[in-house]
Amino acid sequence: MKLNLSDPRAAQLAAMHGFDCIWMDTEHSPNTIEGIENQVRAVQVEGADTLVRPGRGSYSEYLRLLEMDCTGLMVPHVMNADDARDIVRQTRFYPVGRRYIDGGNADGRFGNLPTDEYFREANEQRFIVLQIEDPAAMEHLDAIAAVDGFDMLFFGAGDYSTALGIAGQVNHPEVAEARQLVADAAGRHGKAAGQIATSPEDIGKAVAGGYTFISLGADVIAMNQYFSAQLGLFQQASAERLA
Repeated sequence: MKLNLSDPRAAQLAAMHGFDCIWMDTEHSPNTIEGIENQVRAVQVEGADTLVRPGRGSYSEYLRLLEMDCTGLMVPHVMNADDARDIVRQTRFYPVGRRYIDGGNADGRFGNLPTDEYFREANEQRFIVLQIEDPAAMEHLDAIAAVDGFDMLFFGAGDYSTALGIAGQVNHPEVAEARQLVADAAGRHGKAAGQIATSPEDIGKAVAGGYTFISLGADVIAMNQYFSAQLGLFQQASAERLA
């Protein structure tokens, strides 16, 4: 479940309902580092995992999110294999990558986790996700998927359709073809595949296509639906009373 809003109570409430992972965002949403950190803690209370998507290109932002103890990091708009290798290098410790160490933050138990255990846990118990959401990345798809050290390819149908000039047509044949190619490339190279699928039909297609990590909606969608429904009930009752 994706959260656009930054309230930790919303994050805890979502996790209480049994979602495996709560996805938070700093790429598109104006969330602060402190707000995301509080959401990570709130989700951990319920025993769920957290995935955070940063903006592109900031090594320091990647580290801050990992060191606040998020379980997964999703980097948007990965374009080629060199791009993928750079992300692995920045987010994994030696010998997988060349991430640098602090150890004094939440992921290192604030300095109480021995260095060798810290390195092992950071490399084995954190997942790195690369987003494929640009047509230009498709010619490099197999090479991206073959890079060692990351865990998942996540297809971004919204941005992909936008780049094709058909914004929002996430089931357009060209988008559907790319979606399947991403899942196939991930499978060939031992990576998981992720996507957004909000309807029962979309979920069925995603699973059949090889997707095992599925985003089922967002807090703002849920709130819009609830607010609209409640106001509609009031307006209907008012109209009936006045009739």
